[in-house]
Amino acid sequence: MSALISVRGLTRIFDVSKPWLNRVIERKPKALLTAVSDVSFEIEENSVYALVGESGSGKSTIGKIMVGLVPPSDGHVEIDGVDLATETDAAKIEAVRADIQMIFQDPYASLNPRWRVRDIINEPVAAKGGNVEGLAERLLDQVGLSAADAGKYPHEFSGGQRQRICIARALASEPRIIVCDEPTSALDVSVQSQVLNLMSDLREEFGLTYLFISHDLTVVQHMADKIGVLYLGRLVEEAPRDRLFHEPKHPYTQMLFDAAPRMDAFGREVEPPKGEIPDAINPPSGCAYHPRCPIAVERCSRERPKMRKIGETRVACHLAE
Repeated sequence: MSALISVRGLTRIFDVSKPWLNRVIERKPKALLTAVSDVSFEIEENSVYALVGESGSGKSTIGKIMVGLVPPSDGHVEIDGVDLATETDAAKIEAVRADIQMIFQDPYASLNPRWRVRDIINEPVAAKGGNVEGLAERLLDQVGLSAADAGKYPHEFSGGQRQRICIARALASEPRIIVCDEPTSALDVSVQSQVLNLMSDLREEFGLTYLFISHDLTVVQHMADKIGVLYLGRLVEEAPRDRLFHEPKHPYTQMLFDAAPRMDAFGREVEPPKGEIPDAINPPSGCAYHPRCPIAVERCSRERPKMRKIGETRVACHLAE
């Protein structure tokens, strides 16, 4: 399979400084937050690539960069060979933008409360002058709702139904790629499974490629073909799903798996994760995980580990073996 999406050296830095006059009075420098730091990975066509990590690890920022909502500070995101940040051909940019859609974390916040569902779903196609006759009704049927729901407003639906509306809107422009930013985290467990099964079915039916952003390892295990683990904006490990769950190599990945609840582990004694996530404005030197790492050595605090391949796994750890 060919790589549909190629991310190389992606970095995003946000200026979170106080206003200029406050800084002058308090004699403080600019405060720069590194949300994503030198991340590289590839996503093959018709596959699901999952990004996992704690809150603040940069998952959503990468998703927003990919759909063009946030520009990168450095690095490249190529979609089908086109880099949206540097491409000058408007026709190519337009074609790529039409191929990519996003499903947001909070379904209610991403739906216009004043619009009927029909207008919400039709909008991506109507904006390009396409034919929207019967489109919303057909898509609502595909995502397990009724065509009669097209005339209702978002507040008339439950959380799971709203997320199905968001999926229908994402499908309206017939995209090849969908970025899913924690699409089930706001839903009940039973509704989560319905939405995830729907997304799996749609992937097979339409040949979709997903970038799946989540902190829930059980959801990722169900959905993903390949998984990238983020920590403080850095990709620390990447492996096919079964390989990662069977043999995690980075100490942070191992800590994530140990901390996750398991059905077969009632009564087990688990040591809680040590320490807090460091401040992204002032990250640790060397490996960002070394202040919390149980196997860290002096080299870890001095030298940032490079991503290297061990079998099927790519890992950024001096002591991965």
